[in-house]
Formats: sequence, structure tokens, C-alpha cells
Amino acid sequence: MIKTIFKYLFRLIWIPTELLFAFIFVLFTIVLFNAQIDTPEVPEIHIGERKKVGKDHYVLGNSYLKKNQYGVWEMYLEGEPYERGVIYGKLAKELVQEQEDIFVGQINNFLPNKLWRHVIKLMVGFFNSDLPENIPLENQQEIYGISLAFSDRYDYIASKYTRILNYHAAHDIGHALNDYSVVGCTSFAVKGQKSADKELLVGRNFDFYVGDDFAKNKLVIFVNPSKGYKFTSYSWAGFTGVASGMNEKGLTVTINASKSDLPTSSKMPISLLAREILQYAKNIDEAVAIAKKRHTFVSETLMVSSAEDGKAVLIEKSPKKLGVYESKTDVLVCANHYQSDVFKKDDANVKNIANSDSKYRFDRMQQLLRGSTSLDRNDAASILRDQYGSLNTKSGDTIGMGNPRAINQLLAHHSVVMQPESKMYYISSSDYQLGTFLGYDLTKTFKTKHIQLVDTISRDPFLTSGAYSKFKAFKLVKQQITAYLMFDKPLNLSANEVDKFIADNSESYVTYEQLGKYFQKKKQYKKAVHYYQVALTKHVASPQIEEELRNLIKECRKNGK
Repeated sequence: MIKTIFKYLFRLIWIPTELLFAFIFVLFTIVLFNAQIDTPEVPEIHIGERKKVGKDHYVLGNSYLKKNQYGVWEMYLEGEPYERGVIYGKLAKELVQEQEDIFVGQINNFLPNKLWRHVIKLMVGFFNSDLPENIPLENQQEIYGISLAFSDRYDYIASKYTRILNYHAAHDIGHALNDYSVVGCTSFAVKGQKSADKELLVGRNFDFYVGDDFAKNKLVIFVNPSKGYKFTSYSWAGFTGVASGMNEKGLTVTINASKSDLPTSSKMPISLLAREILQYAKNIDEAVAIAKKRHTFVSETLMVSSAEDGKAVLIEKSPKKLGVYESKTDVLVCANHYQSDVFKKDDANVKNIANSDSKYRFDRMQQLLRGSTSLDRNDAASILRDQYGSLNTKSGDTIGMGNPRAINQLLAHHSVVMQPESKMYYISSSDYQLGTFLGYDLTKTFKTKHIQLVDTISRDPFLTSGAYSKFKAFKLVKQQITAYLMFDKPLNLSANEVDKFIADNSESYVTYEQLGKYFQKKKQYKKAVHYYQVALTKHVASPQIEEELRNLIKECRKNGK
């Protein structure tokens, strides 16, 4: 019932695809703010204050934080769990607070009136203060330590610890509620004859979008914990879970959402499960054993590659079942649907493949990998940057810029390329996966406790192209249309402005979908129908969106009589 209500409301307020995930992320977090969570027991410790030793460079004991020449923040962190958390918070205080400022700003944007706040309370029963029962004490202590650096400004919402703990779970519920349109991540692994050096090569896009500001300050962290294996992870300040990471044993973990039902109670956030695997598993068997013993919120795939095993597998997990998928070839691809025998024939999975954009990205990735004899790190980055559909690229036909069908949707928080056997970890710099990839050697980093770049992958030429300039202009107008549709912010596009909006991204169905919604709200139904019809002639992201466009045409024709 609750899920049906939210699906109706999403359609009612015209939330566009890439903003829907951000909207749900906000909704879920506010729900959890209603439940105050008790803090964990922690040891008494005495930690000094950080020292500024240079521009954007801070040191506290053996740990430190600095900003590199590419605008990415780098942190080295060591110690016991609570100690690590406190040091993390002290080193990155401004970054942590800025991320929360941005997030609370999203709340103010997306929830402008009391009606929405009342609707959110319908969900409170689904989530309560038992979340810590599903999170290991080590993680609780570390997270609590970071929370001490949070600002007092938002204590009226909830306690600092409650807020940060629930930020770690928002990714999961965002995917669970996002039945309307899943923003999809795509990843792959190759080995053997498909790899230039015959070793494992892993690539992934993390298409997690909570606005451009949220992705502005990225943080790569190298953690030397008191227990478990040393590891690195790439995300944002204040987040201790893992979206894309590698440990000192050459085990890597990335997470990809899949179709899921609405959870009925709190469980372990998937990013913290990925963190546990990264910190405590040295091979695939140990990773699977950890995944089996934990109960999670939603359905998710963990791509795990292992230098020890010389291969990668998909650990496909739902709140009730777990399956492991291993490719019979040298190529493994993961989008946002399941492939193991355990899940392959599930109704939810079959419908997800049929109705979402997951299969399009899966097929395109397979096409690119089949067309390559052997891949190196540069090839991997090139594939992650691909903006075509499952088409013959030589024809010049495109699917427009920012299409959810594409491997590169021009909204990724980050991308990574990993070489587990050589312990090389490459991370993208802004914008999206277009900027220079920065290469770190984990063995050298943890041996010296000194973070330094040892290699790079050149930025995508598209980043400085006229086409990308057009996309940024397109995106700006699209945001204005969104503000008009969602919040009634005044907007009157001239004929010339409409023409330029189209010219800036003429092959994308989104261009015409947005104009259709704009003119429909203006009650100019004939124009709206025209643009919806043009949208249907383009490469629409999924059958589900095609159906929604046809329903909007019916609404316009009905209202235009």
C-alpha cells in the first residue's frame, strides 16, 4: 500500500529520472530521523587536534588528509575503531559538515511543504531504532567517532549519531523504493585471454546521484585497521561503507543495485556488508561466507574479484536468498539484474530485465568486451566512458547524452578501474568518469604510509568538446524545467530557447519528454503531445518509460478536449 502511494506521488510531481534517486534518498533519511538511536559503548581516549601543514593538508598522529592536484581528497587512517572515527572526523570536519549541508539543502528543496512531511511519516513503522542490531560494534564505534564532528545546526532533526548512521542506509532504501526508475550502475571483470597482461581487470561506474554538489568533494581513503586487512575505498566524507574498494590481498568489492521489494524492517546496509568483506576476506570463499551470515535491507549484487582465486564472481543477495554467479568465459558483466540460478527465474528479476534499462547496458557492455581481443587499463576506462547504446557505433547513431541506457549516463559519482593482482587502484576525477583516472599502488602506499600517484589514465577528450559544452547548457535548462514542474518556480521558455534546448541534445528522448511535461503543465496539450510523440521515436531508456509516455499522451488528449 505504501509503495503504491509513493509510485503515484512520484508521477504526480513529475520527478525526472536522475533526480528521483536523490528524492528518495532524502525521503528515506528523513524517515529514519524520526527514530533516535542510542550511541554505542566506546573506550575513553584522548586525541589531540589536527595540525595544518600546508594548503588543504592536515595531520593528526600518523593519519592525514590532503587534497591532490586533481581536486580529490586523500586520507590515510589507522588505529582502533573509535579512535579511527574520531581522527577521521577531526581531519575532515569541514568536508563532513559540507556534505550534510548539501544533503539538508536537498531536503529543503524536495520537501517544501508540510504535506510531504506528513506523507513520509506513513513509513516510520517500517524503520525503527533496531538498526544498530544489524551493524557490527566496530562499525558503530567508528561511525560514532565521526559523528562527533557533525554540526550542531541540525540537532533539531536528530542526534548526530542517528543522522550519520542512517545516511549509511539511505542508499539501500533509495533503490528499494525506486521502482519508478532505477538509476543503474554497470561493472565488468575480465581475465585470461581478454586481459592484456592475462591478469584480472575490473571496471565499474557508480551511478549514485544526489545532485552535482554532493559529488563535488570526493574522498579516497586508505585504512590501516587494528583488525583485518588494509584497504582502500572511494566515496565521500563521512561515509564508512564501501561502494568500490580493494584490500591489500587483492580482493575487490563493488555494489550494484537490483530489483527489490520494500523492506519491512531494519537490516545491515549493503555498503557496510561490502566494507566487512573488504576488511575481513582474502578470497571469494571468505567473502561468500561473510555475505551469508548477514541480513541486508534490499536486493543487491556484490561483484567480488580475488587475486588469490584469479577470478571474479557475483554474490547476488536479497533479504531472503543468496546466489553466486560465475561466468564460464573470461568475461563477467554486471548491470542491475540477477544472473545466478537462484534468482534467474524470479518474477521480480524477469520483470526487471524486461522493463528496465539494465539489459540495454548489459548488452552494450557485452558488445564492447566481445569486440576487444585484450583489454588494458586504458581500454577499461574507455568502456566505462561509452555513451552509445547496443548499436553499431560506426553508423554514427547515438542515444543522446545522459541516456540511462548508456554505460556512461553523465551522472556517475565515480568510476574505478582495478588490477587486483598488481594491487593497482584507479579512481576517476571530475567530471563524472570523464576526468583523469588516478592510479595508486596499494602495496607501496601501505608500506610507506604515504599516498602518492604512481600512474594516470588520460581524461576523456569529450570533457573539453563542444558536445559536452552543449550538454552542460542542456542540463542547466533541464534543471530549470524541473524546478518549474516540481516547485512551480516561474519559467517561460521562448521559441528560441526551446529550439536551442533541442539542438543541445537532439537525440535524447529526455529532451522531448521534458518539453512535453513543460507544455502539459502549461496546458498547451497539442504541443505536449507532439513532444511526447517525438520522444517515442528516440531510444527511450526502458519499456516502462515508453508506457508512461503513452499514458501522458492519453492524459493530454483527454484534457485537451
